[in-house]
Amino acid sequence: MTDANTTPTGAPGHEPDGEPAWTQHVPALAAAAEGITRASDAWDAISDSLCDSEGWPLDEDRYADGKVGRDAEAWTHVETFLAHGPEVLAGVRATALAVDYLSGPISTDLSNLRGIESTLERAAELQDEWAEAVIHLNPMPSRYRDLYEVRAIELRNSEGWHYADLLSAQGAALARAGAHLASRVGPPVSSARTRAAASRPAAPTGETPAGQRPPSPFPPAPPHRSR
Repeated sequence: MTDANTTPTGAPGHEPDGEPAWTQHVPALAAAAEGITRASDAWDAISDSLCDSEGWPLDEDRYADGKVGRDAEAWTHVETFLAHGPEVLAGVRATALAVDYLSGPISTDLSNLRGIESTLERAAELQDEWAEAVIHLNPMPSRYRDLYEVRAIELRNSEGWHYADLLSAQGAALARAGAHLASRVGPPVSSARTRAAASRPAAPTGETPAGQRPPSPFPPAPPHRSR
């Protein structure tokens, strides 16, 4: 599950300042887990109203469209886990101590990570199968190709909902464990807004802070001794 945008699972990268690169992806995983949960909750809030008292859809087209929308939204977050999950998982396992698994604030989260590798592998296989199927559509005329590609995407998203549902819990546990352990190896994981503000260069004002004297471009001249 390694591509040009993913660091190999066995060797989490490091930023030039010494902070492991995997810590930078923890907020994205947390947001992805929350996004899957939101998509699920939004569908649950309306799905019952689309069915009769026995649970059968009153309008099958509308019901199907609702599930398609839920699955599509969830899959976008699964792709975030495919891109960064293996690297963060490797970083968490490399950083966690034995005592973290036995007790402490992340012991439960660490125990909930036992199945996440399998979830990520199966989701990656599904993504690869879809990509291969789309390649086979290339020789078709565009009007047919577009139709079949949309159907292939819907099928992938539908089958991928199972993995999305698992990642809403497993991924959230990974993000919480990663946020906790990141404080041991670098600065605390900050919010996206804080990171954006910190990355913006300050506008030059030409003023020197009070109490500070700008450095001289030349070293001070040695004292002159008269003969």
